[in-house]
Amino acid sequence: MSKKRKITLSEEELVLALRNREKIAIEALYDMYSSSLYGVISRIITETATAEDLLQETFVKIWHSFSAYSAEKGRLFTWMVNIARNLAIDKVRSKDFKNQNKNQDIENNVTFVDEQKNTVYNPELLGIKDLVGKLKPDQKAIVELVYFKGYTHVEAADELGIPLGTIKTRLRMAIMQLRTHFN
Repeated sequence: MSKKRKITLSEEELVLALRNREKIAIEALYDMYSSSLYGVISRIITETATAEDLLQETFVKIWHSFSAYSAEKGRLFTWMVNIARNLAIDKVRSKDFKNQNKNQDIENNVTFVDEQKNTVYNPELLGIKDLVGKLKPDQKAIVELVYFKGYTHVEAADELGIPLGTIKTRLRMAIMQLRTHFN
């Protein structure tokens, strides 16, 4: 089994090949810089699959925006590191990434606990349904939609025809009321 020979070019040759959009340029770029750029990304994004996706996105961005590179402003590697770093930071700051991480952690922990303790979520056994039944009707409706039927706050607001802020306030008040039963 033969190993594929890595392509290496001088920085000047690589820049010229990138400007001319030659196939060898992207191959050399990957061979020469993928491990370094992955290292930059993986310091910011610790999940392997997401870091690998961002590495690919980095190379695509380098290829498509190469006309913005200027050798007078700095070295090619520095420019590429900034692209990789900025993409990783943007990903961390993105709402979907934050939600994905929150949801994934909770999901993994719940699954782990369920598997270890062989538990099943049943609100009737905890008496929570009875306690929710004692809430004011407007609070009860919101709690049932959000916690028992899986509605988002926005969906609950649409369903009940009331403002989102009112949903959040009533839900907060309901939770505070329910907490008094557990202290």
